Amino acid sequence: MPIQSASTASNRRTAFKLLGVIAASFAFGFALVPLYDVFCELTGLNGKTPGPGKVAAALAGGATNDARRVLTVEFTHTAMPGLPWAITPLTARLDVHPGELHQVSYRVHNLSDKPIVAQAVPSVSPGVAAASFEKLECFCFSRQPLEPGETKDLPLAFTVKADVDKDVRTITLAYAFFKVEDAAQPAPATGTP
Repeated sequence: MPIQSASTASNRRTAFKLLGVIAASFAFGFALVPLYDVFCELTGLNGKTPGPGKVAAALAGGATNDARRVLTVEFTHTAMPGLPWAITPLTARLDVHPGELHQVSYRVHNLSDKPIVAQAVPSVSPGVAAASFEKLECFCFSRQPLEPGETKDLPLAFTVKADVDKDVRTITLAYAFFKVEDAAQPAPATGTP
């Protein structure tokens, strides 16, 4: 009998180790998305821009302004399939001096007869300029609900930092708008009643 007990104990240890490896792999898989986002935000890879700051801090912070240099910022968008919204940047292009604070808006209109919630995902090109394009206030930081037939102007406050690559003359800020959920639908039930 002692041989069987040692074998059973060894099998249990092996099973617990395997469960630990599975749990660690699962946790690592969930951690990859935020880690990738942080990596892209820090490096400007994949058109990611630095996260939200404070408009007041930018105004009071004495950001370096390069009044000799002029860049053109273009604003575009895409409404992904399944999102019945009309989307229009109220400013198609804007000439800016690096370091200056600017504010523009996108107008969105829900064309459907249902409430819809959407999220905008930004991308900056060329990628080398992404780290220098700072959104201080942006509708892309949160989900945007629209009632049937409702129209909203969504604000964007940004600055292009003075350290932007000297070869960059035009920056394109593109938003992809995705339908997140129907606002009228109840949230899926979780747990047991």
